[in-house]
Amino acid sequence: MENHQRIKSLHRAILLIGGMALLAVIALPIWRIELDAAQYPEGLELLIYSYKLDGQVDVINGLNHYIGMKTLHAEDFIEFTVLPYLIGIYGLAFIAVGLLGRRKWLYVLLGAFLLFGIVSMVDFWQWLYNYGHDLDPSAPIKVPGMAYQPPMIGFKQLLNFGAFSIPDIGGWVFIACGLLLAYCSVTEWRIGNVKQGS
Repeated sequence: MENHQRIKSLHRAILLIGGMALLAVIALPIWRIELDAAQYPEGLELLIYSYKLDGQVDVINGLNHYIGMKTLHAEDFIEFTVLPYLIGIYGLAFIAVGLLGRRKWLYVLLGAFLLFGIVSMVDFWQWLYNYGHDLDPSAPIKVPGMAYQPPMIGFKQLLNFGAFSIPDIGGWVFIACGLLLAYCSVTEWRIGNVKQGS
């Protein structure tokens, strides 16, 4: 019965590699928002890491002043304080489950990772919503009924700026780790059902 609860060596290797990849995500850009307008033909970009903002943050803050959007400062977001630790915990959890090789912990990890992904995306959407709707009423440029919420993913026209939002390399690594974890879990669940039925 003990052997029936152990996961395949391939899946353990996937988890170990996934854990190391997640630890690397801490230092990689997770998301990017690109802005394009006639006066900025080279474009502007905002890079979101687990612990900081990068790209042309000062230029974007200067432009946002005119429409009353809040300026972006990493210290204003608690997410940048806790996110590196949370990603690190999940990276170590991947490695621990890979080393332990127990099917039940694989399922627990999948559930926890899915929950983390959902909560993170809801929080990101809320952050973008507040950023685009909580405007300074004394801003130099006011368009009645206009909100400036950037897209969470995809393209959106915001006045004369086109905003394009997409995962960056860290985000794609995160997604890939989630898909590989789901693959391992589903495959192991099928293997477990076959062994129980035999």
